[in-house]
Order: sequence, then structure tokens, then C-alpha cells
Amino acid sequence: SAYPDIDWAHVAKSFVNDDLGLSWNPYVTQIENHDFVAELFDALGRFNTILIDFDRDMWSYISLGYFKQRAIAGEIGSSTMPHKVNPIDFENSEGNLGIANAIFGHFANKLPISRFQRDLSDSTVMRSIGVGAAHSLIAYRASCAGMKKLDVNAKLMADELDNHWEVLAEPVQTVMRRYAIEEPYEKLKDLTRGKGIDAERMREFISKLEIPEGEKERLINLTPSTYIGNAEAAAKAI
Repeated sequence: SAYPDIDWAHVAKSFVNDDLGLSWNPYVTQIENHDFVAELFDALGRFNTILIDFDRDMWSYISLGYFKQRAIAGEIGSSTMPHKVNPIDFENSEGNLGIANAIFGHFANKLPISRFQRDLSDSTVMRSIGVGAAHSLIAYRASCAGMKKLDVNAKLMADELDNHWEVLAEPVQTVMRRYAIEEPYEKLKDLTRGKGIDAERMREFISKLEIPEGEKERLINLTPSTYIGNAEAAAKAI
């Protein structure tokens, strides 16, 4: 009211954008809208959920022996079993991500809400942004530390693949369909479902199929470890 002829909207926008280097938001209430904050932490929560899934998978792969952990001098794996090398980094990461997501979830649910657009309870919540971010950062570092300790147990993986020739039921039935062989799924089901099957039995089955010799030879030469389709190219294209 003191300077009614001044374009205060223009002055305010110029001050925020040019002088402060921030983004001008002309439509606010008693407080700055927190929708963008809720969106940010909701996205971080989804990222953390993906990493929790990764941590649990790595824990499981280590338990199955697919990965071996290198022992670190001075590190204790168990309070009673000194020989153990536990996947503590992935467990640490999972626990911290759970705490972070509990906080981020509260941000996403709480911050867009304001009673009569004048509620200042957001100020208490906003003080905990660093807590959620800190737990996330600890988790990210723990996952990276765990990855650096791993060695691939290639022999165990190869042996396990060689013990599961039934995985070739998929490509074999696909080729059978191509050449109009009746009931390909049912025939592979009878051969493989609930039964142990080795290379000899699978190749014997393939040899009796009424398909071109070239296709038959291609399937006979296929193994569980070579049946990967375009997985390698797809992974490198990420």
C-alpha cells in the first residue's frame, strides 16, 4: 500500500530468480508448498526399496554360495563362531534403508497437508530431512562396501547349471511350435516336471523330434550355460 504503483509481482520474481538464484513460485499459502519435497522423498523411497531388494538378493546369493566373501583382517563375523564371514554390509544397508524409508514415507504423507493452509507442524517434520538422508547415505556406502568384498564362485554356478537341464524345456518347445509339432508343452512337461533330467535324456528327446537336422543339431549343442539369448547384449546396453 505504500507504493501502489510498483509492480511488486515483478520485483519479487526478479529478486527470487535473479538475486537469490531460486525458482519463483507465485502461488503459495501461509507456508511454501511442500509438494515437491514429498515427490522427491517418495522417489528416494522407491530407489531405496529397489536397493533393499538388491541387498536381500545378495544376502541370499552369498548364503547359497554363489558369491564368496573375502575375509577382512580385524573384522568379526560372529560373537561365538570366529570362522564366520557374515554378509554384514548388506544387512547394515537393509536396516538403514528401512529406517530411511519410514522417515521418507512420513514426509510424503505429511508435508502436502496443511490445516486451512496455515498449519506450521511441517517445521518439526522438516528438521528430520537430514536423518532420512543420513541413513540412506550410510546404506549406500554399506552396499558398495559389501560388493567390494565379493568373489564369484564360478564353479558352483556352472555345476548348478549343469544339474538343471530342464531349463532347456523352454527353447526346445519353442522350436517344436515353429515346426507345428503337436502338444510341445505337454510333451516337455511329461519329460521334465518333477523329474531330474540330464544332458543325455534331453538330447535323446531332441534327437527323436521331427524337425530339420540343422535345428536338431543346434538344440543338441545347446546347454543350460549357453542358453542366455540376448541377455549379454541387453545388459551391456543399459
